[in-house]
Amino acid sequence: MKDGERLAAVDLGSNSFRLEISIMHNGHLQRVEYLKETVRQGGGLDADSHLSEEAMERGWQCLARFGERLRDFRPAQVSALATQTLREARNRQTFIDKGQQLLGHPIEVISGQEEARLIYQGVTYLLPLNVQEQRLVIDIGGRSTEIIAGTGQMSLEAVSLPFGSVSWSQRFFGEGKLTAKTFTKAEVAANAIIEEHLGRFDPYPRNHVYGASGTMGAVAQVLSQLGGEKQVITREGVERLKAMLIEAQHVDNLNFEGLREDRKPVIGGGITILLSLMHMFQIERMHISEGALRQGALLDLIQRDDHDAKRRDIRQNSVASLIQRFGYDREQGDRIANVAKAIWDALNPQHQWSEDDLQVLRWAGQLHEIGVSIAYERFHHHGAYILHYGDCPGFLPSERERLAHLIMGHRGKLKKVANALHADPVYARQLLCLRLAVLLCNARKDPQLEALGWKFQKDGTVTSSVEEQWVSQHPQSFYLLQEEALAWEKMSIPLRLTIKKFLKRETIS
Repeated sequence: MKDGERLAAVDLGSNSFRLEISIMHNGHLQRVEYLKETVRQGGGLDADSHLSEEAMERGWQCLARFGERLRDFRPAQVSALATQTLREARNRQTFIDKGQQLLGHPIEVISGQEEARLIYQGVTYLLPLNVQEQRLVIDIGGRSTEIIAGTGQMSLEAVSLPFGSVSWSQRFFGEGKLTAKTFTKAEVAANAIIEEHLGRFDPYPRNHVYGASGTMGAVAQVLSQLGGEKQVITREGVERLKAMLIEAQHVDNLNFEGLREDRKPVIGGGITILLSLMHMFQIERMHISEGALRQGALLDLIQRDDHDAKRRDIRQNSVASLIQRFGYDREQGDRIANVAKAIWDALNPQHQWSEDDLQVLRWAGQLHEIGVSIAYERFHHHGAYILHYGDCPGFLPSERERLAHLIMGHRGKLKKVANALHADPVYARQLLCLRLAVLLCNARKDPQLEALGWKFQKDGTVTSSVEEQWVSQHPQSFYLLQEEALAWEKMSIPLRLTIKKFLKRETIS
């Protein structure tokens, strides 16, 4: 697949239809357009599993608008997938025949297992490449819920359960009432369905849990507005949200910041299923993924031409893309990254610290000056902003936050990142290595590393041993080292920097 090639995925979901258009850029997918329309097609299924004329008309009108946007796309560039509602609908062919004409492209009704495979593929594509990470992915849709266990980017077990936020809200919260009794009934019913399949997942550890799609995103957004961690769902937080729903008594009374109007009618069913899953699978915490079915479908389009796509580390491509977009002194970025790594390795001779932490440090070195493209003054603030809000496929929110904090703290006073330094000793070590690399490379030349020694003491002190000859030849760098030691001393944290001078042939200790 060539750079600049456009690809499109159409997701005919039970609650919403979505169109995502992406292009290949530096080896990864970059979204260029996203359209979403709430059609609630799943709500148009009657007791005999027939789609109502009104529901079909809403869907057709949406597909006509999407079709206008896709008019100049070749068939090989488009994947249009229908899920649970059309799996159930007995008159689905009537809808599909007209829908394909309006869209201008074939519509495929996929099985629950295929939907689960694509969801896992889409989620893991936007996660760091880790072939050994044991993952559980959960996607609560409108009329189905997919649960997938896997290792790295390989799914090992998957199930598609025939209930979702729309169908469960219709069944238990059809009049919009939110009562404790109704929640209990809905949870018991959900538990019964989940329990039938629970044993299939017993062989697979679930050390890392990811939530995908609308319900998960909506819940995470509300919890974040209530003071929770961004892009994270906790069982405690969901229980708190459930209590607030019961207190509101009716969906018309819901006034949560971050909860869109189209989500209010289906939030009861979504929360019920989410709580049941967290209870049955003993999940206390999960991260929200940016990828799901659409990304999986786009990847399938790519992999028709490129069978190596799964093996790419999307994070490295994202870093390369940022460097290219916010062009600056790439040689200096690589220099800082290499020196920071050399200091990290010297402090960690037994290689006991995480390789992932080292990789994040190197990326911070490569990206530390990207804010200069906005303005030199306060460029570290601008760089941190880019990392917080820019397009960085593959990075977890926590990784983006770490990179942003490293870029923010790489120069100037440490007090602006004091909270992070006190809370996270790994961040403190990373930041020290980055700041030392920056000051040693202040002349934008390779420093004389063989004249410097580094040792991490048991009490958390970092000792820098420097040759006297180096001190006489580099008075500015030595001055900056001394100032750096004073800066860390003021922070009242275990990590300290001390400096010792020695003659060239003395042993570094």
